[in-house]
Amino acid sequence: MGANKFGGLPVRAGVSPSCVSLPGGGWPTFTDFLVQRFPDIPLAVWLQRMGDGSVVDEFGEAVTPERAYRGHMRLYYYRALPPETRIPFDEELLFQDEHLVVVDKPHFLPVTPSGPYLQETLLVRLKNRLGLDSLSPLHRIDRETAGIVLFSVQPTERAAYQDLFRQRTVNKRYEAIAPWRADIAFPRVRSSRIVEGQPFFRQAEVPGPANSETHIDVLEVSGRLARYGLSPVTGKKHQLRVHMFALGLPIVNDRVYPPQDPTPEDDYRFPLQLLAQAISFDDPFTKQRRQFSSKRRLELP
Repeated sequence: MGANKFGGLPVRAGVSPSCVSLPGGGWPTFTDFLVQRFPDIPLAVWLQRMGDGSVVDEFGEAVTPERAYRGHMRLYYYRALPPETRIPFDEELLFQDEHLVVVDKPHFLPVTPSGPYLQETLLVRLKNRLGLDSLSPLHRIDRETAGIVLFSVQPTERAAYQDLFRQRTVNKRYEAIAPWRADIAFPRVRSSRIVEGQPFFRQAEVPGPANSETHIDVLEVSGRLARYGLSPVTGKKHQLRVHMFALGLPIVNDRVYPPQDPTPEDDYRFPLQLLAQAISFDDPFTKQRRQFSSKRRLELP
């Protein structure tokens, strides 16, 4: 029989081992492959990890520096980053039972590890705080966006919850502060085709069949700004930010839309004025109607 998940390596400080799939190829050793695959990680680091028993194959067998390469399998290892500066905002736990964890995420905190963020992510914070190594996000919101995020507690239940998002039976409600334009009629629906733009992290609208849809209404107007209600039907990356920008209504404090070169660094004084305000759905396990709302507020000046 094979090893446990992650080749038998345990979750460490809330962080699951990373995985790399091995292609067919002619590398003499696993070490040669890893050094070529991850050029930013020095050989000495891989040798130290192997000496610590922190690199294993999918069967739980340790990878040693001289072990011959074998393709079409997986290796697991612990990802390491320099000490992270704490993101100075706290998440709020709104709900927890045997099925779900619901959290009110602050601005600037990523949901899952990526790039320079590992410990300073919502998922790892929650794993450490709640002692739930199997916790898994059911959807994601942008790092810059605040508001409601759902997590599955039981690995066997995750697919059923994610099916609700795929079937578009989850009702999501966002709010945003953006310019007010009397020449644009509301409520309105924005449908367009969104694809990856340049650079890779920026999305763009292009001609072609629509793959995104957002319902937009005005909730409140104050001078040159308004508070908008946004209901996404689809879940494309940056969808709400792209749609508002395309209407000539860029969300206040958005560093990416409109494009700026170079993209400005984070400034904690100016959070993106976008909030995942509410979410509701029929729970496939409890058969109850689930409804959760953020305690955070976007205020017009």
